[in-house]
Amino acid sequence: MINTALILAAGLGTRMRPLTDNRPKALVEVGGKALIDHMIDRLKAAGVRRFVVNVHYFADRLEAHLRCRTDIEIIISDERDKLLETGGGLKKARPLLGEDALFVANIDSVWIEDRADTALSDLKARWQPEKMDALLLLAHMNRSSGFDGAGDFHLTADGQLQFRGQAATAPYAYMGVHITRPSIIDTVHDEVFSLTPIWRRSAEQNRLYGAVMEGDWMHVGDPQARDIAEARLNS
Repeated sequence: MINTALILAAGLGTRMRPLTDNRPKALVEVGGKALIDHMIDRLKAAGVRRFVVNVHYFADRLEAHLRCRTDIEIIISDERDKLLETGGGLKKARPLLGEDALFVANIDSVWIEDRADTALSDLKARWQPEKMDALLLLAHMNRSSGFDGAGDFHLTADGQLQFRGQAATAPYAYMGVHITRPSIIDTVHDEVFSLTPIWRRSAEQNRLYGAVMEGDWMHVGDPQARDIAEARLNS
């Protein structure tokens, strides 16, 4: 059972200015709800009850907001001293996470599914630790907004992921949510690092997998993308 999530909320939100001049990106609202609450609510619906949240920019304000979430357990991973990127954030939080598989999620992702909101529950059901290092949630590029680039991945018939590499385009984008084991970073000795090089090694070993969300994905990375996402949610 996967009942823990690490939410990566420590970023500066530079591209989201001026909306982040006085708040962390996690507290920018879309459709009347803070981005971090969109993600917490989806994860909670998928059975997560224990949340570890890393904080850095406007950390006090984010912590005050999270104290109002009395419906779940929230533990703070304090990164006030230094931004650590995705891998470094996981490493910093490692003592708080235990050994079991968990969700790792960004806070700049909202979406509308075609049917029931089951993408995260389905992701959890597909997790197979004996053959996977990470299982990433993907969106169709032609149903995505606010995403810069030509796609991240190709997907094989059995669900393995291949990076776009030298191809001009790829059909799927990473949505900012995945399942992994905390131990995936145990061999990395750096303090500040990204998870992407680890995923590339896993892909080479046929241990990086993906699952596609059927619906519309909105990456909320800047004010214009926020407005687009809000209009789509309200429609």
